[in-house]
This record gives sequence, structure tokens and C-alpha cells, in this order.
Amino acid sequence: MSKDLSGKHALVCGASSGIGRAAAIALAQRGAAVTALARRTELLEGLLPELLDAGASAAQALTADLDNREELVPVIDSFLADHGPCHILVNNTGGPHSGPILEAEDSDFLIPFGRHILASHLLVRRLLPGMVEAGYGRIVNVVSISVREPIPNLGVSNTIRGAMASWAKSVSHELPPGITINNVLPGFTDTERLGELASALHQSTGRSLEDIREEWITPVPEGRLASPHEIGEAIAFLASPTASYVRGISLPVDGGRLRVI
Repeated sequence: MSKDLSGKHALVCGASSGIGRAAAIALAQRGAAVTALARRTELLEGLLPELLDAGASAAQALTADLDNREELVPVIDSFLADHGPCHILVNNTGGPHSGPILEAEDSDFLIPFGRHILASHLLVRRLLPGMVEAGYGRIVNVVSISVREPIPNLGVSNTIRGAMASWAKSVSHELPPGITINNVLPGFTDTERLGELASALHQSTGRSLEDIREEWITPVPEGRLASPHEIGEAIAFLASPTASYVRGISLPVDGGRLRVI
């Protein structure tokens, strides 16, 4: 089976930085045409030359806000009308705020539920007809190891991530043959988001950033944080023809941190 994605078109959400950016580059390296979606237009525009240099058959930016689904619908519909179907969808976006779950208000749950689950559901429903027509579809969701083990001080995130995994598993039983959906569960990854979480912990507890980082690394047998590139490679694998019989799974990419079998 081939890892080549020539002739395939990928839509990567949250592609302006971190794991989304790494996924876009990994797909480009395999010859896919890549559409990078995010809110920050200037960062997307800066990414496009790098995608082409990496080997993308085409690269374009699509500015959209996953929090605003009412405006997202015409953006996606116009994009599909102008550029044809997408064969690969990477659902990826910023995680909920940190903090104890008992301090969370209704909006703290509702906003990320919309951003993660409802926006992903919307995108799948709109991209699926093109995948079916092409006879090829790969949906990859970037979730978290908290699907398996809740992470302290990320109560809302733990809740939303678990719901995302359950949604994906439900979808996996309804997709036609040739169209798969899977989750990647990153461990602690050296991204802007992780830096924000460390700063929030530092401010709320007074602990040093070095101590916080060490606490995250200590349980990891590999002895380090993941790089976004390593998560991007796992996403590219699940998007490839090689993964044609992998369906409805949650794949940890965590350096061995999880203790569950």
C-alpha cells in the first residue's frame, strides 16, 4: 500500500501553528494539494510557500472561524464549489481553557463543544459527498490522551475530548466503505498551546515553569515532549492509502505516557 497522496486534496483546520501546521506540511510532503484553514490569515499566507516547497501539488489559505458556524457554512460551500472535493479532512482546533471543572460555567462547556464537535460535524457532512463520489475519504481528528486518562486542571477539556472521541466512533459505523474516521491522541506536545497551559499553571499555583515542564516529562518513557512533526506524521499515516483498514480508532502518540493497555 502507498503513502503517496498525489491527486488527493486535504483540508487542514487550525493550520496556522502547532500540530495543524505540522500536519499540513506532512501531507504536502506526500504530494497532496493542501488547503490550510485558520483564523490568522497572515500566518496562513506565510505557510503556503513552505507547503509548496515541501511537495504539495497546490496550496491555498482559507480564513474561517470554527466558533462561527453560521458564517462557516457559506465559506465551506463556496470553497468546495470553486475547488472541488476534499479527500482528507483534519479536524484540529484550539483546546478549552484550563482550570478546575467545578469552577466552569455553562459557556465554558458550550463554546468548545461548538468549536470541536459541532464544527467537525458540519465539516464532515459537507465534505462527505465529495469523498463518496471520489471513492476515497480520510477524516482525522486531533484530540488528546485525556480521552483515555483525564488530565488534572483540564476538566472542561477532558469532557469535550471524550465527547469528540465518542462522536467519531459513532460516525465510523455510519460511513460507507472507503471513507474512514480516526483520532490521534497527542501527549504533551511542544506547542504554543502547551506554553499557554504552563503559564496558566504558573500564575494559579506559583510553581516555576521548569517544575511544570518536568512534571509533564517525568511520566513519559521517551523522556521528552513530543514535537508537532511527530504528531503530523501520525496524521499523515491515517490519511494515507496505507491506513485503509484502520477505522474508528484513537491512536495515542504520547511517548508511552499512558498506562492503559
